[in-house]
Amino acid sequence: MEKYEKIKVVGRGAFGIVHLCRRRTDGAFVILKEIPVEQMSRDERLAAQNECQVLKLLNHPNIIEYYENFLEDKALMIAMEYAPGGTLADYIQKRCNSLLDEDTILHFFVQILLALYHVHNKLILHRDLKTQNILLDNHQMIVKIGDFGISKILVSKSKAYTVVGTPCYISPELCEGKPYNQKSDIWALGCVLYELASLKRAFEAANLPALVLKIMSGTFAPISDRYSPELRQLILNMLNLDPSKRPQLNEIMALPICIRPLLNLYTDIGNVKMRRIEKPLSTVQTGPQGRPGGRVPTSRSRDLAVSLATGKMHSLPLSSVYTWGSGISTPLRLPMLNTEVLKVSLGRTQKMGVTKSGRLITWEAPSVGSGETSLPGAVEQMQPQFISRFLEGQSGVTIKSVSCGDLFTTCMTDRGIIMTFGSGSNGCLGHGNYNDVTQPKIVEALLGYELVQVSCGASHVLAVTNEREVFAWGRGDNGRLGLGTQDTHNSPQQVCLPAEFGAHKAVCGVDCSMIISTQHSIMACGSNRFNKLGLDKITAGEEPSPSSQVEEAHCFTPLQSAPINTEKIVCIDIGTAHSVAVTEAGQCFTFGSNQHGQMGCSSRRNGRVPYLVQDLQGITMAACGDAFTLAIGSDGEVFTWGKGARGRLGRKEGDSGVPKPVQLDESHPFMVTSVACCHGNTLLAVKPLLDEPAQR
Repeated sequence: MEKYEKIKVVGRGAFGIVHLCRRRTDGAFVILKEIPVEQMSRDERLAAQNECQVLKLLNHPNIIEYYENFLEDKALMIAMEYAPGGTLADYIQKRCNSLLDEDTILHFFVQILLALYHVHNKLILHRDLKTQNILLDNHQMIVKIGDFGISKILVSKSKAYTVVGTPCYISPELCEGKPYNQKSDIWALGCVLYELASLKRAFEAANLPALVLKIMSGTFAPISDRYSPELRQLILNMLNLDPSKRPQLNEIMALPICIRPLLNLYTDIGNVKMRRIEKPLSTVQTGPQGRPGGRVPTSRSRDLAVSLATGKMHSLPLSSVYTWGSGISTPLRLPMLNTEVLKVSLGRTQKMGVTKSGRLITWEAPSVGSGETSLPGAVEQMQPQFISRFLEGQSGVTIKSVSCGDLFTTCMTDRGIIMTFGSGSNGCLGHGNYNDVTQPKIVEALLGYELVQVSCGASHVLAVTNEREVFAWGRGDNGRLGLGTQDTHNSPQQVCLPAEFGAHKAVCGVDCSMIISTQHSIMACGSNRFNKLGLDKITAGEEPSPSSQVEEAHCFTPLQSAPINTEKIVCIDIGTAHSVAVTEAGQCFTFGSNQHGQMGCSSRRNGRVPYLVQDLQGITMAACGDAFTLAIGSDGEVFTWGKGARGRLGRKEGDSGVPKPVQLDESHPFMVTSVACCHGNTLLAVKPLLDEPAQR
């Protein structure tokens, strides 16, 4: 015991006490099982000895690791790995009635599957597989099977006859007293999978005879129809009353439903840290030139075949990223590091992107001392040469999206985990303090949730979970967090929303926030200056009376201004003093300040009524800067209008009250994949169209 420092008792079982200890050599936490052998019966001593014997044989990342055993004060001490995330049973119980998504279920299931496959390959039966014996790591992402106290080592491939295990997970053959082999563990695994999908046990009853009858009849409630037919069929197959008809573990692993989560597991958890090499998978010949932004029909497939046959191949870029503003008056193509950028985001000081391989790329202007700077009042200036680099500290993590605030950045992994870095002022990083962080750090308060989307304002953040919950943190002035107060929070707080409002996407402005629902309706909170959130009560296009005007809202409130309060909105963005919304029909509405023509009407009309931008049809996405607006057409056209100073509009002109196109330096058809505007800058990602899409 001199190797260990006892910290606390974490459990008491039939055979003894479980201690959480600290190993003195390296400070690591370990579990010590204290089993008083003198007070035990012969069978109990054999069970304790069996656990040691079994654990020594097993070596797998999804099985609790065995360290050593020794005698201390007439007690057998077994030292093993500590899993701080609790049991799978606790995890399921905390879900209440909120069903897990299928990807999460399969993520857990395939890990248990691999662990059990390893156990069976060692000719061992677990015989007590249940959610209480399946443990989780600190992030509740990795599962580990434990408690091998009543496992059976099969010296040959014979069948085990002893009836042991937890009644709810016992197989029908055990109830009948028949011999069994690995197929009984398959039944228990089916019960665990059912429990993950329904959040309740497959077989439960008030007493043991009633439970046995239920198990023998194989009757259990069907799982929700939100899950795939393949998952439902897998559960039925594993809970087949006939052991011979239950699938083998290797057969389960070969099922299409399990292949993708298994591959994800090997690439995410089982990866070896190494430098990623970004390179295109293939190159294709450039087709006939088309107008910038236009989709022109090409015989690209035929041209590609000819190119392959002749060996003459001219590569297209995987994608291109352009920027303008801050004195750059026409779109400037940024260096790409030979990679494809899928999404971009802008902050006051950051230009960030996410690559197809899940890495963060950033573009930085050279320092002031490295080149000429323009004098105040200068109209023209040299275009800066931006430097691109991949952000370090991401080994083993796949980034799905990024969002930038003024001096901080949030990114989300493909596993729905939020990481933040940068300035910690106003608690924007969500780490429970106000400290700055230089490398992406997990927001630990949200580890129990799977995030699907995140948005940053200048100094606050909103995040949406797969269960349509919304969390907010950061600066709280004007009620921008939607928490009913103006308080600032340095850790995520759950936002109260109507039960019927299924949050789909959050958008943060400088001093306000909006949320789009799955039904394409909008709720907003924060500053409604100039009616930029559409919270004024407006009907039939008439200017609202002073009593109908709303200056700010501290809780999320449905939009009240016609006609946007009845339109189905698919995209929305908030600028400093105005907003833009795109409807399902491809129409573009603006509302808020029109000081620089950012509403898109030819006149400098001032009012609080939303405006339908004329001559813009088939709009797919839009964005707002400080005093300008940008919209993307269905054929990739880029339009801007509003304040033109310092290159905001991507053209060498002053303010424009009507939308005009921006010319990109593209000689081939392309589509816009992502756009972001912040303050006076724009960042836009495009990718080439390799072939004309099939007609529907």
